[in-house]
Amino acid sequence: MSESPPPSSSPSPVELREEMRGPVMWLTIDRQERRNAINAAVLEGLSDALARANRDTAVRAVVLTGAGTRAFCAGADLQSGTSFKFDYAAPYQGMANLFRQARQSTVPLIARVNGACMAGGMGIMGMCDMAVASSQAVFGLPEVKVGLFPAQVLSVLGNLLPRRVLAEMCITGEPISAAQALEYRLVNHVSDDLDATVDWLLGRMLDKSPAAIRRGLYTMKKIEAMAFEESMAFTESQIGLFALTEDAVEGQLAFREKRKPQWSGR
Repeated sequence: MSESPPPSSSPSPVELREEMRGPVMWLTIDRQERRNAINAAVLEGLSDALARANRDTAVRAVVLTGAGTRAFCAGADLQSGTSFKFDYAAPYQGMANLFRQARQSTVPLIARVNGACMAGGMGIMGMCDMAVASSQAVFGLPEVKVGLFPAQVLSVLGNLLPRRVLAEMCITGEPISAAQALEYRLVNHVSDDLDATVDWLLGRMLDKSPAAIRRGLYTMKKIEAMAFEESMAFTESQIGLFALTEDAVEGQLAFREKRKPQWSGR
């Protein structure tokens, strides 16, 4: 009987790279041979990283991007043949859970769109609070070209794109350019120097109150689905809580003393 070959000593490829750059967590989908398509490992890694970021007050922002320059994220990995094989006994699915998690995040999420942003990648970008795109990026919902329809991503794109633009993208499957994405307010900024623009945006945020940003994101996300009177009642209760934080006391004192505030994040 022949002996079994020894197990490979080469490490498994890291499909989601995580790096802390100061107070900012960078998450990079690194599956360039698949145009940074999503698989179960990437979904699990993103979910775990976002959970840890929200537990750690030292993390001030999360930047999500793709490796290389060709693609931000191409959506589900159709080459695997298993992307749409679900456990129908499970009431919640992985991608939907990630969108729910992003909706609950009080750490700002920034999409660094470095290339093609397609299908489920549009959902990853759309779940973020802000997005900066390369001038060469393209955005699309091509699911109808393979007999599918962009269902879950509609929940995060519905408030970002005009209704008729979204309908045309879903029904025709044809992409839009970065310039069009900016025109439709799908992204905040488009740049030929993507990293410089992301750094500029982070710089404008990191000198502000951590406590105000976290409580502010919580409030913004809570009232999005509320009717007007419910929203007003909720924000009436929140404004007093903002004022009770150490950052609010320090910020107002620094304003009166004409100096830069020293934020505690509490």
